[in-house]
Amino acid sequence: MKMRLKYPASWWRNMWREALPSGNGVIGASVFGAVSEETILVGHADLWHWGHKDELPDVSFTLQQTRALMDEKRFAEASWVLTNALKERGYGTRLASRFPLAAIQLTMPSKEAFRRYERTVELGTGEVSVTWEDGPVRYTRTLFVSRADDCIVYEIRGDAPGAVSGSITLQLHPSDRWQGEPEYVELERSVTVRAEGSDVLYAGRNDDGTDFGAVLRVVPQGGRLVAESERLRIDDADRVLVLVKVFVSCQDREQEWTRLREELEGLERFGGYNELLERHRALHEPLYQSAKLELCSGEHASVTNEQLLLEAYDGEAPAALVQLMWAYGRYLFISGAGPKDQPFGLYGLWGGDYRLMWCHNMANENVQMMYWHAHVGGLGELTASLHRYYTGLLNDFRDNARKLYGCRGIYIPAGSTPGTGIPNQIVPVILNWTGAASWLASHFYKHYGFTGDEAFLREVAWPFMKEAAAFYEDFLVEDENGRCKVYPSVSPENTPQNFMPADGRALAHPMPTAVNATMDIALLKELLTSSIEAGRIVSCDAQELEKWSGLLSRLPSYTANEDGAVREWLDPAFEDRYDHRHLSHLYPVFPGYEVQQEEQPELFEAFRTAVELRNLGAQSGWSLAHMASIYARLGDGEQALACLDILARSCLLPNLFTLHNDWRNMGVCMNIPMAPIQLDANMGWVNAVQEMLLYVSPRLVKLLPALPEKWQRGRFAQWRFYTGRVSAQWDCDTRSFTVELQAERACELTVQLPQRFAPFQVSQDGQLFERVEDAKLYLRLEQGAVVNITSEAAAARAGRV
Repeated sequence: MKMRLKYPASWWRNMWREALPSGNGVIGASVFGAVSEETILVGHADLWHWGHKDELPDVSFTLQQTRALMDEKRFAEASWVLTNALKERGYGTRLASRFPLAAIQLTMPSKEAFRRYERTVELGTGEVSVTWEDGPVRYTRTLFVSRADDCIVYEIRGDAPGAVSGSITLQLHPSDRWQGEPEYVELERSVTVRAEGSDVLYAGRNDDGTDFGAVLRVVPQGGRLVAESERLRIDDADRVLVLVKVFVSCQDREQEWTRLREELEGLERFGGYNELLERHRALHEPLYQSAKLELCSGEHASVTNEQLLLEAYDGEAPAALVQLMWAYGRYLFISGAGPKDQPFGLYGLWGGDYRLMWCHNMANENVQMMYWHAHVGGLGELTASLHRYYTGLLNDFRDNARKLYGCRGIYIPAGSTPGTGIPNQIVPVILNWTGAASWLASHFYKHYGFTGDEAFLREVAWPFMKEAAAFYEDFLVEDENGRCKVYPSVSPENTPQNFMPADGRALAHPMPTAVNATMDIALLKELLTSSIEAGRIVSCDAQELEKWSGLLSRLPSYTANEDGAVREWLDPAFEDRYDHRHLSHLYPVFPGYEVQQEEQPELFEAFRTAVELRNLGAQSGWSLAHMASIYARLGDGEQALACLDILARSCLLPNLFTLHNDWRNMGVCMNIPMAPIQLDANMGWVNAVQEMLLYVSPRLVKLLPALPEKWQRGRFAQWRFYTGRVSAQWDCDTRSFTVELQAERACELTVQLPQRFAPFQVSQDGQLFERVEDAKLYLRLEQGAVVNITSEAAAARAGRV
């Protein structure tokens, strides 16, 4: 699949926002697409700066003070106790920011005004191309970031001999916002650039005293190459190959330049662009092809982003855009989630400034959303960086638990950056929320569930889950009825309605600190249930299991408010506030599996009412994607697709990057002036589409659970359930439906089939063994078993009835 645009990056000043991305999980390249003066930003997963880490003081005594004030109903005062204690001690940890390593600057002469311009991304290979005509010559510039050789590969060619002339260099990219800041000035002064032979050598110094930099090599075919101070000039070449290798966190730039120049010499021996592309393709393409989706016919392949967005602006996202966004989100994840220890970031590897807004790893929604889709979409192997990142900060997390709350185990602050796992956003809405560790633990256990990797469970997931549970063993108290009580408790970033300013002032988080936020209870139920299951597998002490079972039995039940919606805070002292983007209290329906319509219909409807009451104008790009997944779990495909429609109209750039919010005052999304890029909504879109077509929990698979009427026909292939793979195809007009389930591990499974296509024929290993009327199938499968399910209408058309 190819993404096409008919004009270059055009966002005023911040043109990197509309650039086209390529990446290998560690190095990112952002291609602006200009004809005459081209910029390609280069980023690296491990390049961060301008953070500060203080020693965390022990303020655990404040928990007793906070709870005493809460017991007296002095919630506003209680909310600030921990925050003020840290501020009074001068505590000032500040999160670092990713920043661009360099910019490739290419200048080419323009003899005539450009015509027939196009820029594209080939999702299956990771190639970004820019093409145009200058008079009689057709030019093409193509770039990818190699997974095989850890470098940027860039080719410039014209379709006439000797057509390529220009100059190229590396430089520090100018800041859009921080040009005059002392930190930026110091960074700028540290940069050196020089051209030697066929290479440009570039380096700068980070604020930790280490060097970062790159070597750019030009390999022309024909013509002449001349080194001029900081640039290489190319005259009359037939085509030009440019190779760029980078380094970070090094002590000696000269030594690194020497090393990289030797590596580039080795790459030249592999041949030209096509040979290097094949080495990269062998690694990239299997990831991209690990799952497939088709919602529209092939004639849409040539439709541009501009055309697709115009259709979306007219009211409904066309199926071609839905399909492209699914494929593109996966492409971004593959390109930005690497084999090292950095999780996929909110800007991926393509941020273009030096103190990016909200570029840290945020675990009260955003990090989790970026990984929801991975296992079902066959990209579970790329979740390892998430696990390594958070286990790598465990010592900080243990200190947090002890020094903030006097508890064992781990406390994870919502925001973190590499090497900084201690509190950094010193405000009640962040400090008083304790749920990050339990939420992340669900991702560890889910990975075990999909892989069956018992070594991972014993060595990685189980220790993490056990420490998350240990925190709550100390933190929980009993109320007067013997029920467990979580306080302080925060429903991420929301304030109860009765604590909002009476005069309607727009304050972000006036008083978030409450009792028994529904999300905290849901996370605890999930953590304790999973810990009991995992404990039995790893043969933990029976007393441990009994302790967790006791806590689980004493957690309070979910309740509904006077509107019939599940309460966001179970304590009636806190009134629900619908004018908010977070949907945390819907966790038991999504992303959790706890509440099912078949088992708890009344409670299920209370969750439905809760999402329906959320104010549309208070949403963000990522919350619309989250809401789409919730509606999919509720079986409402029309509302799920409507959320994606709105997201496409409000928070989608021409390069299909998603934004936090709509900055244009259109009324369908919250409005703040900055509108930062947040690629979590790209990943959330992928997940929402998958949820609409396939529900999977450890022992239940639902096929087409929320199929919208617009998707009358389609297919998906090689999606995953917990113990195998599933492929399906449907056509509503002919009532045709076929599905194949492949068991990769022995399992017992309930399969819910789409009732509209009933009845069904079921065969295993080619032998017909059952006819299903009620659309529910119970299977016991051995490893390697293959089950085919076909609607009788499809079977009749195939001549099997």
